[in-house]
Amino acid sequence: MRRERLGRPGPPADFQAGLAADLAADGNRSVRMRVSGFTFIRNGARLNYPFVESIRSALPVVDEFVVAVGAGDDDTREQIVAIGDPKIRIVDTVWNPILVKRGFVLAQQKMIALYNCTGDWAFYIEGDEVLHEDDQAAVTAAMKRHHDNPEVEALWFDYRHFYGDVNWITQTHSYYKREARIIRNTIRVTTTDSLYFLVMDKKKRGRYPRAASSDARLFHYGNARSPLPMWHKRREMSQLYTATPETYPPPFHGITRQDAYTMDKRLIRRFEGTHPAVMADWIASQEGDPYVPQYGAHNLREWRNLMGVRLNRFLPIDFSKKHFKPV
Repeated sequence: MRRERLGRPGPPADFQAGLAADLAADGNRSVRMRVSGFTFIRNGARLNYPFVESIRSALPVVDEFVVAVGAGDDDTREQIVAIGDPKIRIVDTVWNPILVKRGFVLAQQKMIALYNCTGDWAFYIEGDEVLHEDDQAAVTAAMKRHHDNPEVEALWFDYRHFYGDVNWITQTHSYYKREARIIRNTIRVTTTDSLYFLVMDKKKRGRYPRAASSDARLFHYGNARSPLPMWHKRREMSQLYTATPETYPPPFHGITRQDAYTMDKRLIRRFEGTHPAVMADWIASQEGDPYVPQYGAHNLREWRNLMGVRLNRFLPIDFSKKHFKPV
């Protein structure tokens, strides 16, 4: 794998020398906290990921940002280089083409990026997730507050999952309402999925990390993109989970948002709030008519979600799965 440090070109030895200089300048590391950001991406441009906006949104709260860029067929890598921030360091990778078990190749790419992080904390943000500028100070404050408390191994975020377009968000427990996205980089961590972390403090068995609130939100735009790239994204993702890609049909001519997004309208609600400023151009570039939610639960999962929404009217319980232990 080839590494590239934007603004500091050269072989890995040069990067190590630069890192040593950075740490020496920091002095006492118990006082000066170092933060890494990291993500992975492949064909993000073709599949309409807001990956540039995602990276930009996290840069103000990190000292470095590691991106594992998979070899693809578009200009994703060039767009990341064009950001031009010296904090960004690219790790070039090749995705295993024969690994089609439960999306494990995504977990591999996530860990490649994490293993290249050098900070005390590592902030994982996926290519369709964006940190609001109003929450940047809260994230930094939370990391400083828990920096010297080993009982806190991670920090979790509240999520806003957009669906159909950027005017609607989900209210179903199938979409995690909270997730740990910042992990302490001084503990043994792995994962079997791109979503969560496992702490390996025992020889063979992992557990979810102990996590405190970051007092911040992450905005997830993965299900708000234009209908045609959304269909292509789902089709390509299905090929990472099964050896029979024909199980997800190719898109048809004239596909609309109503074709691409079919969740029952009782499982979503109108978004009230502001989008991150960095998302303005991406939002304006989306194609297709505005999404109009419709009635119709299409499977057992949606019926269960409807029951959960109804129960929440009387019992304010979070039924969504948590991949962390709150502390």
